Amino acid sequence: MEETFARLVSGARWRVAAEAWTTERLAERGIDVTGPIEQPRVRPWSTQLVVPTTAGRVWFKGNCRALAFEPGVHAQLAKLDPAEVDDPLAVDPERGWILTSDRGVTLADSHEATLVDWRALLALAARLQRRVAERGAALLGAGLPDCAPHTVPARYDAMTARLAALPAEHPSHLTDGVRAELEAGPRTVEEAVAALRASPLPTTLQHGDLHPGNVFAVEGSLRIFDFGDSQWAHALEILAVPYGWITRLTELPWAEALDAYAGVWADLLERETLEGLLSSAMVTHAVNRSFTWADAIADASVEEAAEWADAPLHYLRLALEPFAP
Repeated sequence: MEETFARLVSGARWRVAAEAWTTERLAERGIDVTGPIEQPRVRPWSTQLVVPTTAGRVWFKGNCRALAFEPGVHAQLAKLDPAEVDDPLAVDPERGWILTSDRGVTLADSHEATLVDWRALLALAARLQRRVAERGAALLGAGLPDCAPHTVPARYDAMTARLAALPAEHPSHLTDGVRAELEAGPRTVEEAVAALRASPLPTTLQHGDLHPGNVFAVEGSLRIFDFGDSQWAHALEILAVPYGWITRLTELPWAEALDAYAGVWADLLERETLEGLLSSAMVTHAVNRSFTWADAIADASVEEAAEWADAPLHYLRLALEPFAP
């Protein structure tokens, strides 16, 4: 059996290579490592190293093969919108490695996000989407997965077949009943895709995991990071995670948070029409999220699979659940 990502990045050989690359890239910028490098977290899809330096703390992130596009995409976004995405210190797109400066605590770590915070975050996300909507070639060229609406029906069929082929003991294996349920779903997916393609909102960057833990508060403004779950998809899909976070984890009014996002698109679409399209975006988001999860945990160990590997099936089934904001 091929070595899992988590086992690989927990080994001495990988650690020596990652620390050597980190030290060399920082030295090129006149930055020295000043103490032991720590590895606080290993997941089936990524790991982080914390690096103390003469320029403050630096973060190394290494991604599994399926998410190795993140460094290249992050670097492209920093070029396209430097006001909202920090330029990385170094990237190695082939190995999926990236070095970034520590910008302090995240918004989530600094305090419980308020309605003002959420409105600022959703407006920032919409502005970023508008700025890069015409730069798909650069982002796709950097490896960003193409999950545009027209690709979703085929992805739904492929994911259904992929999960059906999993061993019976796998958490995302399709039982006969669930397979019949999913095989009855293509019309729902096709109708959602048709609605999104008919809308004036573009296919653009979909961050994939937009919440206060993935944004820094820097000098009175916000900066988004962690693009490992990002896709090239319909703009409204970016609202799926914020919607779930706000409505399940807070008492904040979703409608007022949505107003801030919709306001950035007001010249293209009325707020009520935008909200009406959310049900379609939730369908395509669920299919695309299932795909991301399946690739992210593709080489997980048995123990890791027990914790994470039900996610592909969870999201694929979610595509067929009614949504009413």
